[in-house]
Order: sequence, then structure tokens, then C-alpha cells
Amino acid sequence: MLEMHGIRKAYGAVQANRGIDLEVKSGQIVGLLGENGSGKSTLMKVLFGVVGADAGTIRFKGKTLAGHGPAQAMAAGLGMIHQHFTLVEAMSVTENVMLGAGGASPLLSPRDTARRIAEESATYGLDIDPDAIVADLPHGRRQRVEIVKAILRGADLLILDEPTSNLSPPEVEGLLAIMARLRDQGCAIVFISHKLDEVLAICSDIVVLRDGAVAGTCTATGATRAGLAQMMVGRHMPPPVARANMPAGRNVLHVVQMALTENGTARLEPITFSLRAGEILAIAGIDGNGQAELVECLAGLRAPTAGGIDLDGRDVTFASVGERMASGLAYIPVDRASTSLVTDMSVADNLALRDFDRPPLSRRGWLARNSLADRAREMAQRFTIKSAGLDAPARTLSGGNQQKIVLAREIGRNPVVLIAHQPVWGLDPGATHFVIEQILALRAAGGAILYISSSLEEVMTLGDRIAVMQGGRLSSPIDREQADITQIGLLMAGAAFHGHAA
Repeated sequence: MLEMHGIRKAYGAVQANRGIDLEVKSGQIVGLLGENGSGKSTLMKVLFGVVGADAGTIRFKGKTLAGHGPAQAMAAGLGMIHQHFTLVEAMSVTENVMLGAGGASPLLSPRDTARRIAEESATYGLDIDPDAIVADLPHGRRQRVEIVKAILRGADLLILDEPTSNLSPPEVEGLLAIMARLRDQGCAIVFISHKLDEVLAICSDIVVLRDGAVAGTCTATGATRAGLAQMMVGRHMPPPVARANMPAGRNVLHVVQMALTENGTARLEPITFSLRAGEILAIAGIDGNGQAELVECLAGLRAPTAGGIDLDGRDVTFASVGERMASGLAYIPVDRASTSLVTDMSVADNLALRDFDRPPLSRRGWLARNSLADRAREMAQRFTIKSAGLDAPARTLSGGNQQKIVLAREIGRNPVVLIAHQPVWGLDPGATHFVIEQILALRAAGGAILYISSSLEEVMTLGDRIAVMQGGRLSSPIDREQADITQIGLLMAGAAFHGHAA
């Protein structure tokens, strides 16, 4: 169905795609793997017509695609479902499917469109109500709306870009079942993911990119996570980071009945928990269930409307961000590009953002550039930050190296408490391993970590105690030895539970 041969694309001196070949047959699911910056996104943008290739050919369903844009790609039968959905939340499912369908589209009658949504929903097990308002749908259902949009627009090949990154375990199972039904109906799928278990479970063939070129191909049968990871990074992956058993120390963070109401809407129900030195409290949950509000109240970016926060013996409920940092708090936000970093600033300046106004980085109100450069070199070496130079803008670094800047700046200060919100989101296996290694090292040194993730695997691997956040409520944390993965997955999906004090 799809033949891409010799695809080349450069951005200045950077060769994003270097002669890539990719073939996909009807009724086949092909896994596309690679580290951040390996060329996956660029290759799919070329296929979907977002950018033009510098060289190479594309044949789809026997016809050549050249000089096309996204509209022509969709008309030809290509569908692309991005990590961030393109839905209007205030509209119904039917209205979203009709939106942008085009003047010649048969999707112009709301009644006919709703009927077709119901038919395709039954065929593929999508379980979508055409009249539902998108804002009322959980994340997994919204993704299914994107899938039915592509199906009704005649997609014969779907590109799924990290489709399970924000899904609960039951939603992941549901999506994989839908993909299997699509495959059995003759639809071809390119499945882009960092989650190797899912790739091995659903794909027949796997293509691995590295440094803009094909590093290897294989069938899923007989392939292993370790082998795929090694192919992705070009070196042997180290074993999982050793997680030492150690007793937790004194309470260093105590949250009592903290709640948040905004514009008459309860964002956080009263939450109470404690965090101890040398402990990781891991909170699982699908994005949008109050995690952002929780960490921003703790970090000082929002003021809770009730309750209190005690950090290492000090009431910081209404303290400034700077006062919380001075008391030993560090924070890794979920969005490194827009929240953690000033991407147009240099690597060195980003490393200095927390301490630029204090000695030795500042003297008499002036930046001490030599001290700042020395500090940057030390941190870059300790955290293996790879860049064109410490004066290079942070935006020129890969996602993994950008996150290393954040780690160096936050963990490098030896905090009493670290809040880590989705710290490995979108990272490849090598970068993920490094981030987890640094977090566990902080735990071993006596640091306390509040670790929030939508990945059940991360939570079960890292947490000394585990809780679930759903609908602005926090479940009672339980010891890792007592954690039941099925029950936690159900809680993430919305099963009823009662929040309790930790």
C-alpha cells in the first residue's frame, strides 16, 4: 500500500532523514521506533505533506504522491492522529467529525454523519455516542473520535503518533483491540511509540530509525525489548537501575486538607498526605484529573483555597516560589519546552535560572560570567548534557538533553523534596533510563520525591507507596508490596474510590 524510498530531508546542516525506506502493506501494523531526534516525526510529516522531501519518492495505493499537502494526503486515504488532539471541546462528536470535512464531503448532514459514526463505532468497537460533547469525554474516548474522523474521511492508512501516552491500562487495551479490528478490515497502520511492550504486542513488523536513517528492521516475532532498545540507541542498554530497599525517614512534606476551587468549580477535593525522606510517593492518573493543579499548588504557582502545606517544618501554604526553593523544594514540570526552559536562552543560562541572583553566580548585582560558565561545565559533565556548546540555545538540543538541563538545575541543588511531573514523558529508552537513575540516586541520598505519571509501569517500578488521582481526588497511598496493578488500572479509568489521608 505504501512505499517510501530514499526519503531525504535537511534543516540547514541537520540531516533529519538520510535516505529512509519504509514499506507498509494493507492489513499490516508497522511499528516505527527511534530515539527523540531520530527522524520519525520528520518522516511522517513528509508522508502527510506537512513538509516536502528534498529527495526520494512516495507511492501510495499505486499512485505517486509528490508536492502534496495534508488536504491532498487525506483525500488520497492517509490519516494522521497526533498526540495532541485537534478537537473542539465545546462541540459534539458529530460536529467535530463534520468540522473541516470539505465542501465535497458526504459528511454535511448531521443526521447522516451521526448515523455513520454509530455504524463505524459498532464495526470497530469504538463505543462512541455521536451526540456526546467532547469536553465530557475521557481522554481515551476523545482519541476514538479522532480515529472515527479518519475512518469516515476514507483513511486506508492511519499514522498513530504515541497514541497510548496518556491512556489508562484499560484504555490501552481497548485501543490495541481497535487497532486489531482496523487491521483485520484491511486498514494499514504506522504505530509510533516508545512503549516497546505495546509495539511487540500489536505490530507484525518493526522499523527502527537512528540519526535519520534506518538502523534495522525485524519482525515482532522473536524480538525483545532489550534488542529493540539497543537498536534504537546503537549501544548496549544498561540493566534497570538498582532500587535499594531502605527505610523511609522523617516527614518532610505534609499536606493537610488542601483544596482548590476556581470559578466555582472544584479542581481539587480536600487532599491530605505526607512524604518522608528517602521515599518516592508515586501518583498514577490520566492527565486532566487534577495532577497539574496539585503540583502547581505545591510548587507555589497556584494558591489553594483551603488547607495547608508544611515543607520541612515550615508553613509554605502561601509562600512564594523563591521561598519554597530556599526551604528545599525542587520542581520538574511536565512541559519542558514551555515551562521548564527558556528555549531561546543558552544551555548555561538555563542551568543558572534558579541561582543566578546569588553568589557565586552573582556579585553586587552583576552576573559573574566566569562562575556561571564553570558551573555550567560542571553540570553538563555530571549530567552528560550533549550540545553544540554551552552557549547554544536550549531549543537546539534533543528532548532528552533538554530534560537533562532541567534535572541538573533541580536535582543538582540537592533538594529536600522533588516534585517530578511526568519527567520521562516523550523520552526514548536511553534518556528515560538516565532520568530514573538520577531520581533514584536522589532517593538514596535521602531526598523525598513526589512522582506523578500516567504510566502505570513507571509508578509500579518507582513508588515506595502508590496512589491514584482521579477527578481531583487522591486515593489512599498503599505500600508497593500491597499494590494490585489491576485495581490501580481500574481506579485510573474512573472506578469509584474514596480519597483518604496518607
